[in-house]
Amino acid sequence: MMEKELKLGILGAAGSMGRHIMKLSINDKEIRIVKAYEVPSSPFIGIDVGNIVGESVQSVKIESVEKLNSDLNELKSRNELPNVFIDFTVSSATEQNAPIIINQGISMVIGTTGLSSKFIENLNILVKQNKVPIVVSTNMSVGVNVVFNIAKKLAEMLKGWEIEIIEAHHHRKLDAPSGTALTLLEKICESRGLDVNKTAKFGREKGKISRTWGENEIGVHAIRAGDIVGDHIILYAGDGERIELKHQAHSRDCFAAGALKAAKFLVSKKNEPKIYSMSDVLGL
Repeated sequence: MMEKELKLGILGAAGSMGRHIMKLSINDKEIRIVKAYEVPSSPFIGIDVGNIVGESVQSVKIESVEKLNSDLNELKSRNELPNVFIDFTVSSATEQNAPIIINQGISMVIGTTGLSSKFIENLNILVKQNKVPIVVSTNMSVGVNVVFNIAKKLAEMLKGWEIEIIEAHHHRKLDAPSGTALTLLEKICESRGLDVNKTAKFGREKGKISRTWGENEIGVHAIRAGDIVGDHIILYAGDGERIELKHQAHSRDCFAAGALKAAKFLVSKKNEPKIYSMSDVLGL
């Protein structure tokens, strides 16, 4: 049990992930939602977070993210800042809002994918300057983070085998390939001492385009269709045999539960500021 109640802020509160996070938070006695934000054009601004997810009224209404900076300044003057913000929005929003939050000394769990390398560099600087622990992960689920480790070990064990990564998500997903697929690619290349930029082959065009035989090419393929929550397959092919490592997310609850686990983890790391991964959170 946590010694104190976790005061939580949520960015993208009315989105798919935001709703799952709110519902789980409302039913967690260790967490209290204190702030929830959406884009200015959202039809949910002014609505209580409990009403949005079919729970009892929480006396916290969704506000426009345009108020984020002024709200945090006001809360700071009253010594009522949230302990942690969870952010599952889009890269442009995260890159704008994260500095505002971290500069107030507030921890963050960032699950947004497609973040720029420049932003990640600046994030490292912000964390050091403000002495704030944060968690950044392309995937918050326990299962996927175990798969990250297994995929890397299999790549080490299966020297010379060819590898392909196939991911599938719902048709609303904006970035391709998924952040999870890119993390898998990075971990596999790391295990084999390969340069990601020289090794990755993102999809294959129509025509006579042969594969580079052996382990010096890794194909990464993205599927966008329907309401697929998230599927990832890592295919290892050798002579006369193959192995497929597969993870399927049946519900976004697995991502939301992981994000809340990460938020609680950050409270325990208040005096150890750095950027943590979900592997750190899960002790992997």
